[in-house]
Amino acid sequence: MSVTTTCRDISELLPVAQTACRLLFQECYKAGIRDIFITETYRSQARQNYLYQQGRTRPGSIVTWTLTSRHTSRLAWDIAVAPPKSLYDVNTLNKVGAIARRLCITWGGDWPNNIDRPHFEVTPSWTMPKGYKLEGTVIVPTTSKLKVQLIVDDKETEKEETKMWDPKSPTMYTEAEKFIEQAVKDGIIQKQHLDDLKNKRMTTDRLLGLYITIQQRRNK
Repeated sequence: MSVTTTCRDISELLPVAQTACRLLFQECYKAGIRDIFITETYRSQARQNYLYQQGRTRPGSIVTWTLTSRHTSRLAWDIAVAPPKSLYDVNTLNKVGAIARRLCITWGGDWPNNIDRPHFEVTPSWTMPKGYKLEGTVIVPTTSKLKVQLIVDDKETEKEETKMWDPKSPTMYTEAEKFIEQAVKDGIIQKQHLDDLKNKRMTTDRLLGLYITIQQRRNK
């Protein structure tokens, strides 16, 4: 990967950091904070060195003050805020930071020096605080075009096969898969929806809701 390329994939983080990140986004969703998205996860040491040089031996403003970062250890992630708010809206980031504290996730906004509000990280020994759990599938946006989502499976709905989307026509299934796959490629929805469709975890109501959402966003 080029040093100029930003990685936003949380699957590139260590499992402990993936869980912490999803929990943070889940709790933000529940608090009504749904306009945040990932801007960077894993960062190679070469990229860290490259960023450190900016504003020092390379033109530009200083963007990092260290050559050692938990990004390179796959234990940190950065976020931003979607329009119409400013990219690093302080009020929103402060709210996210307060939630991170409750989850024992280190927030760069709490650092006494070199405050970094968009930055969050954990240690390899981080564990989920008592009283918290991942309540469903957490959709963590990697673009400002998407919102944070929490998809909670209804156990009773899972038991009722009639509510799961199970088309009798193979052609209908293929067309639905193509439709969802294209929406993922266009950045309209997250890949998790496509995975759930392929793994037979898609309910009829959810598929209909996705169809309406996709059409509305394409017509904007």
